[in-house]
Amino acid sequence: MTASKQRLENQPAFVLHSYPFRETSMLLEVFSREHGRLPLVARGARRPRSALRGLLMNFQPLRLSWFGKGEVRTLHSAEWQGGQPQLQGTALLCGFYLNELLLNLMARDDAHERLFDYYQQTLQRLAHEQDHAATLRCFEKHLLQELGYALLLDHEADSGKPIAPAASYRYVVERGALRESTDEAEGLTVSGKTLQDMAADDYRDPVSARQGKQLMRMLLNHHLAGKVLHTRELIKDLQKS
Repeated sequence: MTASKQRLENQPAFVLHSYPFRETSMLLEVFSREHGRLPLVARGARRPRSALRGLLMNFQPLRLSWFGKGEVRTLHSAEWQGGQPQLQGTALLCGFYLNELLLNLMARDDAHERLFDYYQQTLQRLAHEQDHAATLRCFEKHLLQELGYALLLDHEADSGKPIAPAASYRYVVERGALRESTDEAEGLTVSGKTLQDMAADDYRDPVSARQGKQLMRMLLNHHLAGKVLHTRELIKDLQKS
């Protein structure tokens, strides 16, 4: 294999999404720990006897090897690493929601090793814990933080003073928390305690859980710039039924 082929071996990765490609192949969007999000073509992976056929599943830790220097590289081999229980029910929908966030917000070929590790930890939490909403809020916050959109949760945006838990604030996108006043109509009303709880990834308080969800929804919608998350809509429909 020549250097121009740029072959990479045994890279920790997850499959975020897969598409049928031509008659027997698959096109994958993968999240690699050291190389970020990238597209791979798995040639012949849909053939009945392909060694790859049962390996390229969502939410399962893999070691992938690939080669190529173009936008779409070619998968050479995959090895299952184990240790991740199968997600089921609502946890499975939440997993697809995580993947959809990554596909829509993370640029290709931009490594985010800490985000990769946190994604893996979040899958474990979804498999073992019942409070899926809190797990999602934590991931959403860390995702925005790792992508350079960190939330300002510990001090007031204009004065720099520490957030007061008993105070009421308006959280304004790309500015932060401002003391609520009659002349400030922009942003979302949120309590100081909610901001402190979000900073600590603590959603045991029902008010913090509700306001945290509203705040993350506002911020994600801003960064998604009009893109619709289909899994989010599905989860909302299920919660109404």
